[in-house]
Amino acid sequence: MTPSQIAEAFREARLNATALGTYPGVDVPADLQTAYSIQTTAISAWPGPVGGWKVAAIQPQWRDRYPAERLAGPVFAAHVWPAERRGTQQLPVIENGYAAIELEFILHIGKTLPLRGDWRDAQQLREYVGQVHAGIELAASPLAGLSALGPGAVISDFGNNSGIVVGPALPGFFDQPLEHWQTRVQINGQAAGEGSAAKVPGGPLQALLFLANHLADRGIALKEGDWVSSGATTGIHPVVIGDRYTAHFGADITLQGEIASALSLLAQAR
Repeated sequence: MTPSQIAEAFREARLNATALGTYPGVDVPADLQTAYSIQTTAISAWPGPVGGWKVAAIQPQWRDRYPAERLAGPVFAAHVWPAERRGTQQLPVIENGYAAIELEFILHIGKTLPLRGDWRDAQQLREYVGQVHAGIELAASPLAGLSALGPGAVISDFGNNSGIVVGPALPGFFDQPLEHWQTRVQINGQAAGEGSAAKVPGGPLQALLFLANHLADRGIALKEGDWVSSGATTGIHPVVIGDRYTAHFGADITLQGEIASALSLLAQAR
């Protein structure tokens, strides 16, 4: 299959909430350039604008083949979900696909960044961040084995992102050490992980530094109003339809949700 056919296969599977049994085509993208070219093609044909980006670490065992510490993927505007103030958030996943939740610190861009790829110091970017929010990334794909295939596959399928939950803003985020911003999560009432903003290598601003340079190389500028999900703080927590989670950010912020069938939610919407 051509890169455009691979992009179409992932796009259509997501839009129709149907699982894929295997990676489209014969081979997983062998390099970053190929993987991002598929992603770019898929974004251009998606029926809606990008509302932000996710950043994730590339594990050391993959870095010889994919020489980068992080990867990026789009978050579509329709999949930026304000956290429910009451009740349970429903996160749509594709039955027999892949799904995981990640507790993240989400940066809201307060003013458009200059389009340049030579940012060197993360602190240069602080003035462009309006607020930092508690949040959750729904890392999900129509392909159950996507993550095991490595960064090339992940990047080509929209960075393995299906949306983000944006919780309350965290005033004074940059005035506190990263360890101050504690996180923990329960799945179905059982402790599943804990961490802090310090679990993101270099912190959320370092993730933004990577993203700003990466997107500039693709001719994309982060703009006012964009959201940036900066990386997992308690680990990657696989979930299936029917699972419930409770995410804690410090002592005062709790986000709750349930993993729901994307096909059922799609049918309700229609």
